[in-house]
Amino acid sequence: MFKLSMIGGALAASMLFATSAYAAPPPNRIVIDVVTANGSGCPIGSTAVAMSPDNTAFTVTYSRYLAQTGAGADPVAFRRNCQLNLNVHVPNGLTFAVISVDYRGFGHLERGATGLHQANYYFQGQALTQRLRSPFRGPMDRNWHVRDQAAIAERVYRPCGVQRNLNINTELRVSLGSSNPRRVSFLTMDSTDSAISTVYHLAWKRCGR
Repeated sequence: MFKLSMIGGALAASMLFATSAYAAPPPNRIVIDVVTANGSGCPIGSTAVAMSPDNTAFTVTYSRYLAQTGAGADPVAFRRNCQLNLNVHVPNGLTFAVISVDYRGFGHLERGATGLHQANYYFQGQALTQRLRSPFRGPMDRNWHVRDQAAIAERVYRPCGVQRNLNINTELRVSLGSSNPRRVSFLTMDSTDSAISTVYHLAWKRCGR
């Protein structure tokens, strides 16, 4: 009986997988349009978005995303932000969710200085995802990498049958704290050679399942 039960369970699991709503990425190239890009971290012409060749992820690359404080820094430069509104051209019958995000940049924080990276994303007309908060503390002089992973039960798919753009909000902050004000501290998602990009990993699903 035990063996039959195990076989029956495996068969049921395989049938469930076969009829699952999850789908392979579409084979044809997906186009993403940047509808708007607003904020001090992404001035006009400083942001690029590109889908990966296999349609499993897309990247956002910034070239002027720098928050800094200390000697010679603009008093308002301690905070930089960017709000992107993206139109992802999805084939009929399919939808997608962001399942994880890899945020990357570089930071130089003097001893006593602190930094903060914040981010969230959501589809128009839906609730905002929980804001990811990633603190940094000096001394620091290195590349940084933060991953935001969505649990399966928390994945939010774009509604089927309607056009809903994807909104992405990011922010960098730097504080002098107890550091020497004659020295500069900064955080950046800036990349002039496309080597440092934010990567949004996707899961695809069939509509109506």
